[in-house]
Amino acid sequence: MPSSLYSPCNTCPRKCNSNRNEGQKGFCLETLDLRIAWAGLHFGEEPLITAKGGSGTIFITGCNLHCAFCQNYQISQRGMGSTVTAAEFSDICLKLQDKGAENINIVTGSHAIPVLRDYLIEAKNKGLAIPICWNSSAYETPESLELLKDVVSIWLPDLKTLNPIISQSVFDAPDYPKVAKTAIRYMVSNTQTIIKNNKMLSGVIIRHLILPGRLDDTKLVLEWFKAHADGKSYLSLMSQYTPVPFDETEMKKREKALSSFQNRYVDEQEFGELQNLIDEYNIQNGFYQELVQDTEWLPDFSRTQPFQSSLAKPIWHWKSGFIE
Repeated sequence: MPSSLYSPCNTCPRKCNSNRNEGQKGFCLETLDLRIAWAGLHFGEEPLITAKGGSGTIFITGCNLHCAFCQNYQISQRGMGSTVTAAEFSDICLKLQDKGAENINIVTGSHAIPVLRDYLIEAKNKGLAIPICWNSSAYETPESLELLKDVVSIWLPDLKTLNPIISQSVFDAPDYPKVAKTAIRYMVSNTQTIIKNNKMLSGVIIRHLILPGRLDDTKLVLEWFKAHADGKSYLSLMSQYTPVPFDETEMKKREKALSSFQNRYVDEQEFGELQNLIDEYNIQNGFYQELVQDTEWLPDFSRTQPFQSSLAKPIWHWKSGFIE
């Protein structure tokens, strides 16, 4: 169904003014159609999200940020995915619920909020009863988030950086720090934290990926979290930064952006300093990821199983539809 926010498109802070209702692609590289790449039970999320049954994760094709280091670039920037109708999307959600998913985890849907809202409401009307988790970059406007307020229970935003120079270089969005802080404050102020049996039913978990060589930027994020969100939300610090082995052509396009930081694994010294910072800021509620220095986190969405088998169980794939 066409959306008034798509003609011209002002769904996200880019406000690229493309007419997506008429088939024109926005900055996100998507039109009106909702396309998805993969759905399944994911066991690699935060413990409160994964719980026992895994998170019912749906990867949306397209993105409004285009990070130079994106591990999911096949779907966020290269269009891997297939169009689904509201009925098909509902069937995927209900299948995930039937398979024991603790929640429906929508990954990178910021550019498709109007359609996703309608599709999620239809799924709920058909019997979807588990919480909806909104897993995004936080590059979103309060007006768009307002559309999700009565649909989403769990917010899982990134706070990628508070350094506008890095946000300009790495994802061509110098306004990202301001936009993301506003979006996250909206999420925190409109959500009550509810946790039962070590499972989040409602609440906010703010993610931050540590960029190698940019620990001072991580310190800025910790300072902001302590001042504005500690005690009202959880913090999840991730050390899994992994250089993506782009081909030569792809790397040449990204070379300048990737030179804005050190495109390598986080090292032992940085990880130790991070642990000291966590103690220094006395964060009340949070998680941090153990140091990871391998390529096991890198998915390949051309495969039915993009992840390690221990991390995920496929339910639906863009090439083949339902797996079973």
